[in-house]
Amino acid sequence: MSSLRLTRDAAPAVMPALPADVRLTQAVASLIFLLLAALLLTALVLWLARSPMFQLRGIRVEGVLQRIDAATLRASVTPRVSGNFFSADLDAVRAAFEGVPWVRRASVRRVWPDRLVVTIEEHHAAALWQGDEREDRLVNRQGEVFVANVGDVEDEGLPILAGPEGSAAALLTMVRRLQPLLQALPARVEELRLSGRGSWRVLLDSGARIELGRGGEDEVLARTQRFVRTLPQVTARLRAPLEAADLRHTEGYAVRLRGVGTLQAAPPGAEPAR
Repeated sequence: MSSLRLTRDAAPAVMPALPADVRLTQAVASLIFLLLAALLLTALVLWLARSPMFQLRGIRVEGVLQRIDAATLRASVTPRVSGNFFSADLDAVRAAFEGVPWVRRASVRRVWPDRLVVTIEEHHAAALWQGDEREDRLVNRQGEVFVANVGDVEDEGLPILAGPEGSAAALLTMVRRLQPLLQALPARVEELRLSGRGSWRVLLDSGARIELGRGGEDEVLARTQRFVRTLPQVTARLRAPLEAADLRHTEGYAVRLRGVGTLQAAPPGAEPAR
């Protein structure tokens, strides 16, 4: 009868550690390899940056353009674009396009193998801006002040806005909210001013001036709405057009009609202007 012998598996052999000088040699070789790779990569980048093979052949301008001629825009900006397809600084190109009048925003992308495509968003004038600056300035639909040739929009009947620096957006919003109320007169906002102390004044296309007083938008609009609702009674009774009005009175408003001056309290049943 054979006997069964159980034997324990032999332990795996342990590799002897590399000598210190060998490990140092391998580390130095790896470092040298990395440095050579970095140098080669740098040389490749420099070659690409200078190679005439990747010279920019043109810039295409896209976008809905009404104030700007695409050919004129390219001609004015292209001389300021440096580098080739790979090395051209897209941020610098974008800034160059955005420095052109009527350009609100520009985005630039590369199109292989030799083109840049620039998408332009134009400013759309919503008002004229009257400030202390000598240069022509306008307000776009977003309430941003920008520099452009005011002569391009003189015949468009844009309202004039004037106020402290940074108040253009608030003024434009107020014009947009006032205009529907004033249509009942009927009248159109020709000029709106906001003083440094927060007092509003509006000039109508009829030449009438209205002191709206201080306060937030809702407060000023509420005073205006009460004024517009009761004014036709005054002008109809006195048969004279409005020349000026002051809505800053607590219990009513003062009006001056052409040829007539009076302080008009709020009519019975009407809420007093505050």
